[in-house]
Amino acid sequence: MSISNKNATIREVALHFLPVEMRVPLKFGHQIVDSVTCARARIVVEGANGKTAVGWGETPLAVAWVWPSPLGYEERLEAMKDFSLLIAKTLNDWREAGHPMELGFDFIEHQLHPLQDQFNANRSPDAALPHLAALVCFSLFDLAVHDAYGQLHECPTYATYHAGFMSRDLADFIEPLEGIASFKGKYPGDFLIAKPELRLPVWHLVGGLDPLSEDELTGSEPKDGYPVMLTDWIREDGLDCLKVKLRGNDAAWDYDRLAKIGRISREMGVTWLTTDFNCTVTEPGYVNEILDRLKIEDPVTYQKILYVEQPFPYDLEANRIDVRSVSARKPLFMDESAHDWKFVRLGRELGWSGVALKTCKTQTGALLSLCWAKAHGMTLMVQDLTNPMLAQIPHFLLAAHAGTIMGVESNGMQFYPEASAPERRVHPGLFKRQEGILDGSTLSDRGFGYRVEEVERELPGAVFG
Repeated sequence: MSISNKNATIREVALHFLPVEMRVPLKFGHQIVDSVTCARARIVVEGANGKTAVGWGETPLAVAWVWPSPLGYEERLEAMKDFSLLIAKTLNDWREAGHPMELGFDFIEHQLHPLQDQFNANRSPDAALPHLAALVCFSLFDLAVHDAYGQLHECPTYATYHAGFMSRDLADFIEPLEGIASFKGKYPGDFLIAKPELRLPVWHLVGGLDPLSEDELTGSEPKDGYPVMLTDWIREDGLDCLKVKLRGNDAAWDYDRLAKIGRISREMGVTWLTTDFNCTVTEPGYVNEILDRLKIEDPVTYQKILYVEQPFPYDLEANRIDVRSVSARKPLFMDESAHDWKFVRLGRELGWSGVALKTCKTQTGALLSLCWAKAHGMTLMVQDLTNPMLAQIPHFLLAAHAGTIMGVESNGMQFYPEASAPERRVHPGLFKRQEGILDGSTLSDRGFGYRVEEVERELPGAVFG
C-alpha cells in the first residue's frame, strides 16, 4: 500500500462537555479553582479505501492555567467552550487528507490562528483568547484524530510515527539550529522509545493549599475515604516523587514550604522533589537565593530537587530573561512557555535546559517539541493538567514513549478520583497510584488503547455532532 493510501480524512466530529467538581481546591498561580470542565471529542476518520474508524480525545479546559487574567473565571471558561465549538464546526467541514501529524500541523499553522483572530475580532484586547488557550481547545480534536488513525490501521497510534505511514519527514515541520542537527529523513518515531516501559514512577502534586501534617488541618477537609494530608498520601500511594507548588512572590514562605516538605521527605523515604513557581517570578535571583540557601542550610533537601519548573512568565518573547544562572544550579524546565518547538528553540537560547511536555498543547505539537528538544540535547518531562478520565491515557503514553527525566506527573486522583471511576474499573493501574507507580499494562494495542467500549460512562448530550 502506498503512503497516500494510508492517509485519513475527517468525516464526523462530535463535542461533549463534562463538568467535574473537585474534592479539594487547587491553586493555580493567583487563582483558586474548585471545579473544571473537560471537553471530549469523538471523531470519525475515513481511509483511502473507504474504511472508517472512531477516535476519542479529551482535555480539561484548565482556565486558570492557560489564561491568567483579571477576567472572571466563568467568562474565560465560556469563551474556551465557544472556541472549542467553533473548532468542531470547522473540522467537520475540513476535508484535508493525511497522517495525524500532518493534519494537526497544517490545522495549527493555517487554520487555528485565523479562527483565533475571527473569534477575538469582537472581543476587547483584555478579553482576547490567548494562543495557549486556543491550543488547549484544539488538543482534544487532535488527540482524537491520532487515536482514530491507530484504530483505522488496527495498531497502536505510536506505531504510525514513521516513514511507513507518513509522507512528510520532520524537516517539513521543524528546523534545527545550524550545525547541530538535521531532520531530513527523520520521523517522530526516531526520537521515541521503541519498546516503552508501561510502569512509570509517578509524581504527586503538593498544592499551596494542601495540608502537610495534622497541625495544618482546618476541619473543613472532605471525609470521603481519600487522604488529605501529604503524609497520608505518601503512605497510601507509596509515593517517591513530590512536585511542590510555590508562590514565586514570597521567598520566606517558599523557602519554609520547601524545607518542611524536605523534612517530611527525609522522614518518609521520599527520594525526589521538584519545584513549580507557576510563572510568577521575574528575576532569576529569586530562585537562585532559595536554592543557594537550601544548599547551605538544608543540603539533603537541595539534593532531592531533581529539576525546577517554569518560574518565569510564560510569554518568552515578551520576557526574554537570561536564565542560565538558574540552570547552572538545577535543570530548568519550560512548561507554560513551551507552546511549540519554536518556543523551545527560544528557551534553549535563553538558557533553559529541559522541556515539560503536555498533551493538552496537542499531541502533534508535543511530539514536534520532543523531537526538537532531543535533537538539541534538552531533557524531557511530561507534566499533568490534572487529567481525569480519557485525558489521562495519552498523557501517560507520551511519558512512556518520551523517555523522561523521571516518570510522569499525575494528580487527577488527588482532586477528583471518583470522576474517573468508570475508566478505573477498566484500567486500575492508571487511575490509582500504587507503590509510587502508574501501570498502563491494561491498554489495548489499537489507537491510544482506551478500550472505550468497555468503559461504562454515560456522556452528556453533544453540543455539536
